[in-house]
Amino acid sequence: MDKKNTVSIPKNLLAPIKNFLEGEMMKWKKTQKEIKKSDPFSDADRDQNNSMESDLDEQIGHFDAEIKVGFVKKQLVQLRKALTRIKIGKYGICEKCGKMIDTDRLAIKPEVTTCINCARDQE
Repeated sequence: MDKKNTVSIPKNLLAPIKNFLEGEMMKWKKTQKEIKKSDPFSDADRDQNNSMESDLDEQIGHFDAEIKVGFVKKQLVQLRKALTRIKIGKYGICEKCGKMIDTDRLAIKPEVTTCINCARDQE
């Protein structure tokens, strides 16, 4: 690993980033709960003998909720990874190549754990 590309972010700048990421985690967890509540399959009083149209609506609502919950889970994982990287002193360093992540990229999306080049390679 090249030392000149692994400069760490000063600790005094990490505190507000950590607070922001923790706040985002709380928001995403709340969103996840709301989505799960809106899932028609989570309603204990739902009618099991629906008309075909009602059954289709429930299936679509459940599918929609599952897709959204999957997205939220990915966001939560990314936030946890970023918070862990702060804790171990590796925040701002690409987890793939070990180089410093561009500060503009971190400013736009503080939860990223890969540089733009490695992110492109992943896609």
